[in-house]
Amino acid sequence: MMTSKLHALTLALLLGTAAFASAKAAETPTATAVPLAPATVQPERIILNLTADPATEMAISWRSAPGLSGQVQYAKATDSPDYVKAPMTLAAVTDDATLAVREDPAFRAAYHAAVLKDLEPDTVYAYRVGDGTHWSEWLQFHTAAKTDAPFRFIYLGDMQNNVLSEASRTLRMAFRKAGDAAFVIHAGDLINRHDSDAEWGEWFASGGFLYAQTPQMPTPGNHEYGKDEAARAGSSINGQWRRQFTLPENGPTDVPASRETNWYTDYQGLRLISIDSMQVDRDPIARKAIIQWLDGLLANNPSRWTVLFLHFPLFSSEPGRDNPKVRAALKPLVDKYKVDLVLQGHDHGYARGAIGPDGPAADDAGATYAVSVAGPKMYDVGSLPWAKKSASRTQAYQVIDVSPATLTYNAFTATGEPLDRVVLHKAVD
Repeated sequence: MMTSKLHALTLALLLGTAAFASAKAAETPTATAVPLAPATVQPERIILNLTADPATEMAISWRSAPGLSGQVQYAKATDSPDYVKAPMTLAAVTDDATLAVREDPAFRAAYHAAVLKDLEPDTVYAYRVGDGTHWSEWLQFHTAAKTDAPFRFIYLGDMQNNVLSEASRTLRMAFRKAGDAAFVIHAGDLINRHDSDAEWGEWFASGGFLYAQTPQMPTPGNHEYGKDEAARAGSSINGQWRRQFTLPENGPTDVPASRETNWYTDYQGLRLISIDSMQVDRDPIARKAIIQWLDGLLANNPSRWTVLFLHFPLFSSEPGRDNPKVRAALKPLVDKYKVDLVLQGHDHGYARGAIGPDGPAADDAGATYAVSVAGPKMYDVGSLPWAKKSASRTQAYQVIDVSPATLTYNAFTATGEPLDRVVLHKAVD
């Protein structure tokens, strides 16, 4: 009898231990593989991008099931619902594509793009996208002003890993802090595996309708490129980049691979320039063309403020990383034309400081360089003589307020706590 009771007690303890372990495992978040979701008849992955003329244009992209056409209906938004009665209609350019994505070598979807033109500056527009039968909800955007009116934008470093489960909180907190942002820039490595449609699906799910109301302006990172040498040399970028975004096509004309990766736009007194750092680092021909193109943009710049953003940092925050080719190519132009702000990713840490032609400088005496990371992947942050502020293991977002006299840079942690702040000044005539 005693032996039976001991056996029963032992069994109960084993079962209890197993149940406790199972419960703890259920509480522990894990990164699970997201299955491939086929494109649907309903418009999905709707996203806005600025064009070279953000006061009178807006680019819209989305995808749907293969075989469907695309169109945009749009109208000036009104306080009443009457704007829906007589909208204008624009046919989209549709690419009914078969793509070799990681999850399916013969994945099919229809990718649609349209650029609304002749819009009124500083005006709210409502729009929806669809095929004439299946429509999205009505969404809204605000065109830029023709003047140097104050505005703000959001800057995010790499989201890259566990994008929906862990990186999304940073992006969403940024919108909670600055829901009136004019646009968002992404400093590369939006996802981890360039050809994974499931990972791109996570990226779009992270922003949801926010991407369809606030323009998203990405520059590519190394994870947007394939692993083959041709792609790493800048001769191509994965097929999803150009199908999912409609970015300005005003990069170096003699480098076809620069289309929609090197670009610029002027927004209310700010010249914003995307630099494809993969091409600068790994393709000598593209590097030469980009330097010449950038020199011209900076020499003939009508805007008061200038912001460059790229993936590979000119000055790294991780001790074992350095990008001497990128620095040698770009820093002379940054110094020569007194670029205000250089925003970067790649190093999965946080650092910010001012650097002039002769090294670290006062905030208004040199360009301000920043490195930041939005996602959960972290690298070490070294002892940085150039950085006035640094932080390790910190997911962060940045809100940048622009006015004619000041550019105010604020960094926050993913929980919304203040992390860093600097104010740059310009004399107003």
